[in-house]
Amino acid sequence: MSAGVKDQDVVSPKAARTAFGAIGGVVALLGALGGALAALMGALALLGAPLFAIMGGAAELAWLTHPNPDQQVLRRLASDVFGPYFAGSPIITTIPLFTFVGYLMAESKTPERLVRAATAWLGWMPGGLAIVCVIASAIFTLFTGGSGVTIIAVGGLLLPALRKSGYSEKFSLGLVTTGGSLGLLLPWALPLLVYAMITGLDFQLVNKAVLLPGGFVLALLSAYCVYVGVKENIPRQKFDVKEALAATWAFKWEMGVFVLLIVSIKTQLAGIDEAAGLIAAYTLAIEVWVYKDLTFKKDLVRIARGSMALAGAVILILAMANALVSYVGDEHLPNKVLDAMLNLGFDKTWQFLIVMNVFLLVLGMIMDGFSAILVAVPLVLPFASYFGLGPFHVAIMFVLNLELAFSCPPLGLNLFISSFRFNRPVISLYRVVMPFVGLLTFALLVVTYVPRISSQLVRGDIQKWRQQAEKENRVPSEAWFLECVQLDRNNPKPCTEEDKQKYPNGQMPEVAVPDDAQKTDAPPVPGAEDEDDLDALIRGNGAPEAGAKPVGSESEDDLLDAIKGAGGAATADAAADAGEAPKPKAKVGQETEDALMDLIKGN
Repeated sequence: MSAGVKDQDVVSPKAARTAFGAIGGVVALLGALGGALAALMGALALLGAPLFAIMGGAAELAWLTHPNPDQQVLRRLASDVFGPYFAGSPIITTIPLFTFVGYLMAESKTPERLVRAATAWLGWMPGGLAIVCVIASAIFTLFTGGSGVTIIAVGGLLLPALRKSGYSEKFSLGLVTTGGSLGLLLPWALPLLVYAMITGLDFQLVNKAVLLPGGFVLALLSAYCVYVGVKENIPRQKFDVKEALAATWAFKWEMGVFVLLIVSIKTQLAGIDEAAGLIAAYTLAIEVWVYKDLTFKKDLVRIARGSMALAGAVILILAMANALVSYVGDEHLPNKVLDAMLNLGFDKTWQFLIVMNVFLLVLGMIMDGFSAILVAVPLVLPFASYFGLGPFHVAIMFVLNLELAFSCPPLGLNLFISSFRFNRPVISLYRVVMPFVGLLTFALLVVTYVPRISSQLVRGDIQKWRQQAEKENRVPSEAWFLECVQLDRNNPKPCTEEDKQKYPNGQMPEVAVPDDAQKTDAPPVPGAEDEDDLDALIRGNGAPEAGAKPVGSESEDDLLDAIKGAGGAATADAAADAGEAPKPKAKVGQETEDALMDLIKGN
């Protein structure tokens, strides 16, 4: 029996009891939080049932046991799958294309070139090789979209190098295990793409917002690597300019992937799905014809089959989760849970943030990352809207919880992948990842309770939308979508107290008419005048004159003079001043044709 097999087989009864106890605790927690259905789903997942079957079955079971007999039908699995919201989304095309790119890079010598370039530039620093592991793992996870490929490809390459350089096995194994999920919080990461698709957030703005918190996480882990390098007195390599330039030149074609992605998206020459297609074609070309690491006959079919199997599984999980989400939304379960929380006294924002993080952490340990996002978003957003959380703040919390959950004992996905790849018992990995889990937990707390870090880079975009709305004299609805979570995209609500006072009910305020503006020559609405005002209007005056005859007491001649406006005494006086004799007035009904024409003309 080999040593590796022996290590896997030897598990103490105490450790086994601990693992099963932890699993039972997770199931009990799910039962307490979400009821029998959530506990059943968690138990089936822990027993190894396919996730898509669990979610699809749970959705159908929920509808078949619905209290309303009209809802007890087998029709919900395809409710939204073939609609424009899901099947018509460009994300559905992007997922398999990015997955294909990740598989091409993993099967080629890209990991070696990436590690060489990073080592040449960072190897002189204290803990330089460990920092290389952090950076290389993050970049590789960004393209593959999953931790498994990164641990197998980059981790398998760097673990022997770390041990050879003098790093302890505990630190080295913990670093490569945790590094598998570090790229999830970088621009264009697939979990961010899925989150943007579900919530309707602008994907480019999400990519911009994630730069600061993602950089913070990488800087935190890199600082820990420097600390370990100094503490363990790890030897450094001398910086060589020629080697750095040569390593960078060898990696130039892979860097073209970043350039192509950024240029195509920023210049809007291509959509996200079109950019993914261009990158897939470019990566295939450089790996087959430029580097010649892969061949069509030997490698392409195998790689395509493996990547499409993974992408198909992800899309199938998303479709089944969509059916479950449909039930959650139609039954208004989040609102019911929110009411229950408020009744129990959980009415503070900081309290909800704790509950939210625990929920996302547990969900991330028992579900695939994409499924966890799809299931959790409809549950969490009503709470986030009630407590006035920002959409980017919530997005970063989602993804950072996934990063933490993948490496967190007892059920983190990275633990099982690393156990398989490096031939170590899963339980033995619990201890080695704890320092890195602690660092990620600290980063999560900072992001959670300092929300500005998640929205700082998009504040300029928010201000631009505000200025545009002010210029067009309308409500800044686009800015509100970026400032706080909106449940109704057709009827956005203001986020700040200032906007709530300025825009009541999310509408433009009614403009008060000044007193001077009310004194106009425009005729009032018929029926709104009193009799004196009507008399004044007929006379052509702003108000009835003193001594004027009451309405209804005028003679026919007086009325005729009033209608003429230029007749009567005024006309006579004007004629006298001009030296003309006034024309004789005809009695009403006896006017000549000339008099009538004068009346019409206003003479």
